[in-house]
Amino acid sequence: MNSLWQEFLGASGARIDNGMVADFGDLDSELVAARDATIISPLVHLGMFECAGDDAKTFLHNQVTSDINHLASGSAQHSAWCSAKGRMLASFLLYRNGPDYRVLLSSDLASAIQKRLQMFVLRSKVKIADLSTSHECIGLSGPQSVAALERAGLPSPAKLLETAAFADGHVIRLDTTRLVIVVSSDAAAELWKKLAASARPAGTPVWQWLDIQAGFPLITDATKEAFIPQMANFDKIGGVSFHKGCYPGQEIVARTQYLGKVKRHLYRIHSAGAISPGEAIYTPENPEHPCGTVASAAPAPGGSFEALAVIQENFVAAGNLALGAPGGQRITIDPVEF
Repeated sequence: MNSLWQEFLGASGARIDNGMVADFGDLDSELVAARDATIISPLVHLGMFECAGDDAKTFLHNQVTSDINHLASGSAQHSAWCSAKGRMLASFLLYRNGPDYRVLLSSDLASAIQKRLQMFVLRSKVKIADLSTSHECIGLSGPQSVAALERAGLPSPAKLLETAAFADGHVIRLDTTRLVIVVSSDAAAELWKKLAASARPAGTPVWQWLDIQAGFPLITDATKEAFIPQMANFDKIGGVSFHKGCYPGQEIVARTQYLGKVKRHLYRIHSAGAISPGEAIYTPENPEHPCGTVASAAPAPGGSFEALAVIQENFVAAGNLALGAPGGQRITIDPVEF
């Protein structure tokens, strides 16, 4: 997070804890506002880099799980980068910036993923540049989000995963009520003020809770290499192409799909106590080994906690799963539907 942006957010009432915007004074009411009204949130949990150059499209197409060749101008897509074993090293929201490509991912992975990708550039005409300190991401969600954009002088993409450019950045539509605004750091404070006139500021955990409601798990340092893309529903959100050529882990991802061997799936879980990404889930039917892993977690309205977790499907129906250890904190489970 850019230091000037952090200073501005602090002066605007943000409580910043370990580089994250915990809240704007009242997390509980911010969560309620996210459920019922329109909010803006600083997405400081995201990092960003750009892949540019004559070979950028070919390079990315040969590395990530989605179909870069058919990513049109004005469009975005979910994607992932996998290990040779087909395990997700990172998940991306990827969009076009003219002929170049910009990637949003978990901030705690951004530097390492950028460096690791750079190793594969070799003689390709590709430049990978860190944008995490020159650009900021702002989340906008709620029934009045389009009106808030209009009052701030911003365009509103009409379709899901469509982007719209403005002078200092882009607006990306995630779903029917949520948008991500990528803006240059120099213009972020003024834009925030305009949006805050129509939407309530909310801490980053509020946006993470909205991600959970939307069924979108963000791969972080705690969950890297934990999941094959289909386990995290990336095939259902357009993050995996089964018709493109080879990429790292492609053989395993494709074999898993066509042989129907995905036995772990994404579920939404609820708990009275805190939940952490990477935390193991256990069943008394097989206490020696975890039957699931938490993918992402956040506080929920009313003081409870919610998460997305990948769980072995044959243990779900019993309804006796626990966090951390056999006999640990009990959880309830809902399916994630699209």
